[in-house]
Amino acid sequence: MSHQFESRFVWLLAPLGMASLFVAIVLRPVEARSAAAQVWTPFVLVAGLLLIGLVADADGLFAAAGHRLARTARSGITIFVGVVVLVGAVTAVLNLDTAVAFLTPVLVYTARGRGELEAPLLCGCLLLANAGSLFLPGANLTNLIVLGHFHLTGGQFFSRMWAPGLAALLVTAVVIGAVEHRALRIHSDDVEATEPFSLGLGLLAVIVATVLVVVLRSPAIPVAATGVVVVGARIAHGKERIEEAVRVLGLPVLVGLFGVAVAVGTLGRSWNGPAILLSHLDSWGTAVVATLAAVLINNLPAAALLAAHRPSHPYSLLVGLNVGPNLLVTGSLAWFLWLRAARQAGARPSLATVTRLGTVAVPLSLAAAVGVLVLQGAH
Repeated sequence: MSHQFESRFVWLLAPLGMASLFVAIVLRPVEARSAAAQVWTPFVLVAGLLLIGLVADADGLFAAAGHRLARTARSGITIFVGVVVLVGAVTAVLNLDTAVAFLTPVLVYTARGRGELEAPLLCGCLLLANAGSLFLPGANLTNLIVLGHFHLTGGQFFSRMWAPGLAALLVTAVVIGAVEHRALRIHSDDVEATEPFSLGLGLLAVIVATVLVVVLRSPAIPVAATGVVVVGARIAHGKERIEEAVRVLGLPVLVGLFGVAVAVGTLGRSWNGPAILLSHLDSWGTAVVATLAAVLINNLPAAALLAAHRPSHPYSLLVGLNVGPNLLVTGSLAWFLWLRAARQAGARPSLATVTRLGTVAVPLSLAAAVGVLVLQGAH
C-alpha cells in the first residue's frame, strides 16, 4: 500500500462513514439508534486511551522500556521475548491501537543498531498486538462491541479470556520466531544508555486507566475524561500541541469507522441472516466466519454486524475478530496506525512480509485460542 493511496483512503473513509450513517438513520432510525448505542462507547474509550498513550509517550515511558530492553538483552532472541511481553502488556492495558501507534517507532529504534532485527520486531509489533488484544475489554474495540450484550467487568472478562489470549499471543510469537530465526540469532555487546523518563502524568494516567478498565463495566467516559485531562494539562503548560493530539486520534479514520459500524450494525438488526448463520455454527465455525468478516469489511464493522444480536459463542467470535485481522491489511485499524508510525520512524514496513507471517500464524493461533475456550467450556 503506497503512502499516497493510504492517505486518500483515510480521507475518503470519513465521508463514506458519514454517508453510510445518514442512510442508516433515514431508512432504519430505530435500528440505527440501537446500533449507535452499542458501538459509541468503544470509540470513546479508544480515543481516551490514545490520548493517555500520547502523554505516556511524551514522558518517555515507551522509549525507556525499549532502550532498557536493548541495553540489557544481548541476543536477538532475548530482545524478541522482551518485545512479546512489552507489546502484550501495553496492548492489554492501553489498547492495541495505542500499542502499535507508540511502540512501533520505539521498536524500530531498538532494532536499528542490530542489523537484520528490524523485520521481526516491526512485524511482531502489529501481529502480537492483534493477537494479544483478548486479555481485557479495552484492549480491542471489538471486545466492547460484542460485550454490549453482556454485563462483565474487566476482571470477569480477564478470568475467561486470559488463557485463550495467552495461547494466541504465544503461538503468534513462536511463528514469528520460527520464520525469522536467522535474524534473531544475532548477538551484540553494544550497550546504550537507558532513555530517561519522568514519573509524571503519563504513568499516573496509565495506572488510572488500568484500574478503570478492570473494575468498571462501562469505563469509556471515565477513561476518555482522564485522557482529556492529562492532555489538556500538557497543552496548558505548553508541553503539547492540540494538532498533535488530533493527529494521534486519527479522527478521519475513527469517524469513518464509526459511521460504517453503525450502518452495518443497523443492517444486522434489520436482516437476520448473520444471526441465523451464527446460531447454526459451533465455536470453530464462529471463529472462522468472524475471521472472514473481519478481513472483508474490517473487524469493527464486522463486530457490529455479527453482534447485532446476542451471539451464541461470543468468546469464539472475539477470537476470530481479534486474531483474524492478522491475515490482511483490511482486517483492523491497527494496520493503518502501524504503517503510519513505521514510516514516520523512517522504516520501510513490508506488507508482503507481515501478510506472509500472518497467513501462517492466524490458523495456528486461532486453533490454539478456540481449543482453549472449548476445553474451558467458556466458548
